[in-house]
Amino acid sequence: MKLLYKPIGLVLGLLAGLVGKRLFDFVWTKVDDEEPPESTTQDVSWRRLLAAAAVQGMIFRVTRFTVDRYGAIGWHYLTGSWPGERKPDPDK
Repeated sequence: MKLLYKPIGLVLGLLAGLVGKRLFDFVWTKVDDEEPPESTTQDVSWRRLLAAAAVQGMIFRVTRFTVDRYGAIGWHYLTGSWPGERKPDPDK
């Protein structure tokens, strides 16, 4: 059953990326009036560049974890099997 979940997880990951992009654009408009800087933009301060990267990373990671978790919960509800590990490995 875990193998059947892989394509669903992939699609959910793509959707999470789209939602994360929208959320980042929304949040960045509250932080700064200008467009978020790209890493290859020449005339941008490190402070602004790292702030944009930190906000983007946080939003994408939280969005991805949330979508993955609810996808696993939905899969468990439909099939009765959990698509990942039951408990974390204590040896790690």
